[in-house]
Amino acid sequence: MTMRTLARRALAALLATTAVTGFAQEASPPANPADPEAAGEVLAVEDYILRIQALDDSGPHLNAVIDYDRAAAATARRQASVGPLHGRTVLVKDNIETREFPTTAGSLALKDNATGRDAPLIAALRAGGGVVLGKTNLSEWANIRSDNSTSGWSAVGGLTRNPYAIDRNSCGSSSGSGAAVAAGFAWAAIGTETNGSITCPASINGIVGFKPSVGIVSRTHVVPISSTQDTAGPMARNVHDAALLLTAIAGADPADPATLEAKRVADYTQGLDDYSLKGVRIGVLRSAVGQRGDVKALFDAALADLTRAGAVLVDIDYQAPGEMWQASLPVLLYELRVEMDKYLSGRPVEGGPRSLADLVAFNKAHADEEMRWFGQELFEQALETTDADAYAKNVATLRRLTRAEGIDKLLADNKVAFLVAPTQGPAWTTDLVNGDNFGGRIGAGYLAAIAGYPHLTVPMGAVEGLPIGLSIMGGQWQDHAVLKAGAAYERARTAVLPAPRFRPWRPAER
Repeated sequence: MTMRTLARRALAALLATTAVTGFAQEASPPANPADPEAAGEVLAVEDYILRIQALDDSGPHLNAVIDYDRAAAATARRQASVGPLHGRTVLVKDNIETREFPTTAGSLALKDNATGRDAPLIAALRAGGGVVLGKTNLSEWANIRSDNSTSGWSAVGGLTRNPYAIDRNSCGSSSGSGAAVAAGFAWAAIGTETNGSITCPASINGIVGFKPSVGIVSRTHVVPISSTQDTAGPMARNVHDAALLLTAIAGADPADPATLEAKRVADYTQGLDDYSLKGVRIGVLRSAVGQRGDVKALFDAALADLTRAGAVLVDIDYQAPGEMWQASLPVLLYELRVEMDKYLSGRPVEGGPRSLADLVAFNKAHADEEMRWFGQELFEQALETTDADAYAKNVATLRRLTRAEGIDKLLADNKVAFLVAPTQGPAWTTDLVNGDNFGGRIGAGYLAAIAGYPHLTVPMGAVEGLPIGLSIMGGQWQDHAVLKAGAAYERARTAVLPAPRFRPWRPAER
């Protein structure tokens, strides 16, 4: 019996208990990681699968992974010589098409949606040496079905649990991707975001999440919500790994016009290890801190770390105009109807829904399974949101308020390179009956989401063992600069980060 077999058996025995500590947060390794690191990731594939079996299929039943490839280790060995990922394993949110798994968006209406094709971003992942380990659970339909939903729940995958406290929420809609990376189920994962769906689960699950500028990554063959806001992005244990994954999946796609306008760099890891914050002016969004003293204390400590690293902090008082909120939802609902009809009608699969109206009818016919916990009022509103002139006016309003009079103005007027704020408060107790409770107005990620600009979240500590992230936002196509700033903060960070506990939350001992 080999030493590796013995080690795997020991790991399996350890994971059979729920007292396992999981993977602690790692700082970024140097850019251009040495070959042994990639080789180690290839060797770790079977251990990732053991963790899924012990913590997702059984034990605390995190429900982060819907399905996975039991033969992924062989694929990783074949991909080990292909760069830049060299056989690293990636879990993929189940609204992104991969050829080997159905793409369900968490809905029973698409449980048989086996298209047999890869989304272009997945084709790029494989071409770059990545291995699709499996599909992750999500908030059904990326949390656009109802405004009273519970993040992390889908009819296909059930309820995703937070590895740090399994009775707490994992946030949406990339809940499974966030929980899976935190639990050590893969090297990294891919999520999608319309407004907060990468950054919130990354923050709450204690990992790095990056929402790129819209257009950096293709959206073709990704179950859609919004043509102006949707994007896929990396979720990983450190900034370097997120940048490496972005390098693999970024690229132009003739079927997605937004990607043809994007300004990319060839390697998003370049310069991460030696970027200095000395003299860099950073805007601090004080109004986004909220009313929690514990979150403010973590944020103040992160600001102190930035100052010690040489950054020049500039306080900014920003309040989102009410006009923004009046325009935001109508834009999403209009685009949801148009884009969902386009996606469903073009699926190369016999049977199943072909329009948003078909989805509404399916949910009514399967209400016991689909609508036990919350309804579909947003779907139904989207069917009625058909005024093209009003839509165009609302898009123009959002572009003005979040770009020219939003992030662009804040950066220019204050002569700052980035904006920072807490990403989100601590994870709330999951309540399927009453829905989500985000716990106050913390964060300003909506600005980057609506503008289509880059937004990175990096762990900055925890409140009673529940992770909190630091948001770093920049201007359009400043993705590489934002990642470099995140890596510099990661090196300067003094906070002690907790490890997942895989049990219900309980007060920390003092």
